[in-house]
Order: sequence, then structure tokens, then C-alpha cells
Amino acid sequence: MDPTSLLKNMSPEIYQKLRQSVETGKWLDGSPLTEQQKETCMQAVMMYQAKVLKSDQHMTVGENGEIVHKSRDSFKQELQQNSNNNQTIARFKQDDI
Repeated sequence: MDPTSLLKNMSPEIYQKLRQSVETGKWLDGSPLTEQQKETCMQAVMMYQAKVLKSDQHMTVGENGEIVHKSRDSFKQELQQNSNNNQTIARFKQDDI
């Protein structure tokens, strides 16, 4: 299968399952991936990140095909922006335990 048709037929759900399998080294049923399967799944995940997601998150594959690296300051800025957007699920004080 050529890369273009692979990306056309890959749903976000399939991408997430492949990504999880690559991260854990196991299929969702718990059976381990072979080296060939790891390599193939990793290539599919990287291609999806670059061509479909066009991700700008740290340590993902960007649109240009290179791994995105962010500085410490960039992370701090993102965290501040997220906290300003009220995307925090919950905050606890140390004495609340």
C-alpha cells in the first residue's frame, strides 16, 4: 500500500491504537509486537503526525518531516496559557489531603 492511500484510510482511532501499540510495544490485546511490526507501525504513526495532524507538539513529527523540539521557555509559556484558559481539571492545595 502506498503512503497516500494509507493516510486516506487511516482514521484517528486507528492512529491512536497504533500509537499506543508503538509506545507500549504491545497490541491492545497484550501480545507483543515483533520488530517488523514496531518498525511499520512507527512509520505509519510518524507519517500520520506529519501529513494529517501537522502537529507542533514537542517530540512529534512536524509537517516538514522533522521532529519538533521545544525549549523549556516554550513549555512554560504553554502551561501559562493553558492555566489562563481554565483548562485545568482540578487544583488542590497540599493541606487538602
